[in-house]
Amino acid sequence: MNDFVLPQVLSIVVPAYNEAENLPLLYERICALDWSAMGLEFELVVVDDHSTDGTSAVIDRLAASNPRVKCLRFSRNFGSHAGSTAGLEHATGAAAVVLAADLQDPPETIPSLVAAWRAGAATVWAVRGEREGESWQTRITAQIFYSLIRRMTRMAMPPQGVDFFLLDRVVIEALRTAPERNTSLIAQIQWLGFEQKNLVYTKQARASGRSKWTLSKRIKLSIDWVVGVSYFPIRFMSAIGLLFASFGFLYALFLIVRRFVFVVPVEGWTSLISVVLITSGVQLVMLGVLGEYLWRSFDASRQRPRFIIERRRGL
Repeated sequence: MNDFVLPQVLSIVVPAYNEAENLPLLYERICALDWSAMGLEFELVVVDDHSTDGTSAVIDRLAASNPRVKCLRFSRNFGSHAGSTAGLEHATGAAAVVLAADLQDPPETIPSLVAAWRAGAATVWAVRGEREGESWQTRITAQIFYSLIRRMTRMAMPPQGVDFFLLDRVVIEALRTAPERNTSLIAQIQWLGFEQKNLVYTKQARASGRSKWTLSKRIKLSIDWVVGVSYFPIRFMSAIGLLFASFGFLYALFLIVRRFVFVVPVEGWTSLISVVLITSGVQLVMLGVLGEYLWRSFDASRQRPRFIIERRRGL
């Protein structure tokens, strides 16, 4: 008698905030994939980041029509990285793909990610090749940002940046053991290690709606990324302190030689005020960096949950 082997399940985690127009299109494109050829079934885990439009109703409608669609709804807006983390924690598949709801990450790339996973990669990064619908300023800014991140964190981050990836179950379980807050999910995955592979894809333009990534969110993520996984800011502060101290001693030596050897009186309130203002500014910046580290330690000590789930469906 032949044993009947059930196909493996691939979890697709989609954090969504005000994506009522895009979710039905994303669902259709996921269902249109040739799952039998991949030898997989899928579950779609949509995390509603407390949307204020009709996203919640759309998810409920999809879940009612297909039991493979499951959802979480946050009690308030916690951000896309918290949504991805919550979805991964509730995913039941042998592997999970995390992609955006705005269709910039084409679900048609999933078969290629699965092939790389089955070839032995525990983490498969979908690396941005071309970026449709984005200005040259955005592309250059992104390249500069990821180049700096690579240097400061010493991680093998793809220079083009990543938002879309596949994780094996072993990586998901390892990620559960590191419940950090105020950090980057991608940086956490990079830190975990395991066998990783890059796969280039074309990041498409948004199907509809506007991007939720405001300037303030980008700045916060940048700070979280650097401060959360790197000691570079602390080392840089030490280097700046030594540099200023060296300049101070050299300037003092210069004034002493000038006064007693060349008999030139010490004068110039302008230069003194300039030095005081520059030094004070650098000190305030250093205190701000220290404050970022202290705040993260304080926030971790309170042990508040990283997100609060208001409602579950199918989970």
